[in-house]
Amino acid sequence: MTDLPAAVLFDMDGTLVDSEPYWMQAEHELVAQHGGAWTHEDALGVVGQTLLVTGARLQAAGVPMEPAEIVAWLVDRVNARLRVEVPWRPGVLTLLGDLRAAGVPCAVVTMSYRSQAEAVAAGAPADTFSYLVTGDEVTHGKPHPEPYLTAASLLGVPVEECVAIEDSPVGISSAVASGARTLGVEAVVPVEERPGLSRARSLEQVDLGVLARIASGEVVDLLA
Repeated sequence: MTDLPAAVLFDMDGTLVDSEPYWMQAEHELVAQHGGAWTHEDALGVVGQTLLVTGARLQAAGVPMEPAEIVAWLVDRVNARLRVEVPWRPGVLTLLGDLRAAGVPCAVVTMSYRSQAEAVAAGAPADTFSYLVTGDEVTHGKPHPEPYLTAASLLGVPVEECVAIEDSPVGISSAVASGARTLGVEAVVPVEERPGLSRARSLEQVDLGVLARIASGEVVDLLA
């Protein structure tokens, strides 16, 4: 097998966990409470964005609260559901177990806040994630490369030797801009072709061999 990546950096919502429906339901609920309009297309438009961007768009849709207040409301609502059930995406727990057995460190890189990331990490086997990089702890959120550069720095490895796994166009842009080898896995929005971007329909298609190929610089397209 080609050498494994120095680390694997996972986006959270839509990649590790199927939590986008939790966010979308909370957004619809909040806007409806205030008589505004929020379509499915509106919800898709904020997938992967920083939460304050989402808050500003909900405010523009008719929620008479400051963006930070909107974010706090959404976070509380989603956290309540995560405490009941962490909805892991297909193939995630198997891949995480294989990475841990192979000694490959993993980090979460998410625009959700630390409270959400901790709730998700708590639902994984102990010591699965070495670090959590969250949207409330970075200066520049996705699509800026800072979140992925921060994760690689915390792990003490060159970002170019990492594989980043993402589902949203915004997150993919962040990962690619950081220099990480990037795998886009489809969730609620399609993963379009981009130069250098590997793609998969599900993490059930991805094993250590696939990650090693991506880490070596090969573009692996499991959607083709």
